[in-house]
Amino acid sequence: MRSVKVWDPLVRFIHWATALLFFANFTIFDDDSAIHNYAGYVVFGLVVLRLLWGLVGTKYARFSAFWPHRKDIVEHLKGLLSRRNEPPLSHNPLGAVMIFNLLAALVLISVTGIMLTSDFFHDMDWVEDLHEGIADYALICVGLHVAGVLFESLRSKVNLIKAMITGRKEFPEPGR
Repeated sequence: MRSVKVWDPLVRFIHWATALLFFANFTIFDDDSAIHNYAGYVVFGLVVLRLLWGLVGTKYARFSAFWPHRKDIVEHLKGLLSRRNEPPLSHNPLGAVMIFNLLAALVLISVTGIMLTSDFFHDMDWVEDLHEGIADYALICVGLHVAGVLFESLRSKVNLIKAMITGRKEFPEPGR
């Protein structure tokens, strides 16, 4: 196996802390509780930090390392269908699309959540419906994200969950 340091500690911390807080806010914390609001603020802060780190962070943390171009997405899909694709050092194009999708969803959830805590929007049902609808959408996307990680780990023989814990991707030697 060839081991490459890919994800720095800040990327991994943001990933797991965001996942934990999103899940807790969705399933455990009461929607009208202060802890739900505070967890939401922390998620928003983590997303802002990730967006900034995506611009100035380490090599594989930068969005430029995995920006999903249409040509790359098409090539990746063709490779999946023909069962040929070398696992990338950073994210594959579909994984990159999901990252940006989840970041956008988390920003929208946060903004609508902040709106709900204001005096002006507090009693507006459409804001609450939008907040809950985007959260439901994000939960579906998280499920697709996990399924994609498991699929890609099996397909490429690169344990992506372990890599997001250790920061190192271990690639099989060519021809194995």
